[in-house]
Amino acid sequence: MTNLSPCPKCQCEYTYEQDNLLVCPECFHEWNPDESDNAASDDSTKVLDSNGNELANGDSVIVIKDLPVKGAPKPVKAGTKVKNIRLADGNHNIDCRIDGFGAMGLKSEFVRKV
Repeated sequence: MTNLSPCPKCQCEYTYEQDNLLVCPECFHEWNPDESDNAASDDSTKVLDSNGNELANGDSVIVIKDLPVKGAPKPVKAGTKVKNIRLADGNHNIDCRIDGFGAMGLKSEFVRKV
């Protein structure tokens, strides 16, 4: 039995060879085992705003739509500028501090880079 690498997306161990590619039977991801693994991991760690611009720690962003805040009587209004963001892992991939609301997490799909 050959020792094939697990799927880089879902970590399934039941990968198989097809032509010169490896294929995952669970998520159907195909990849070339000869290519470096660094390129795949770099793509997954990029955080993009609503326009497709890459975000980095310390950037300033603008909220593009009204966002309701759980437990607050008013939403974060569209056009609110947020300075000095920090990127985080998880569903809400931006940690920030907004005047009038305090510390919170935002999704990158609802902001644009300044």
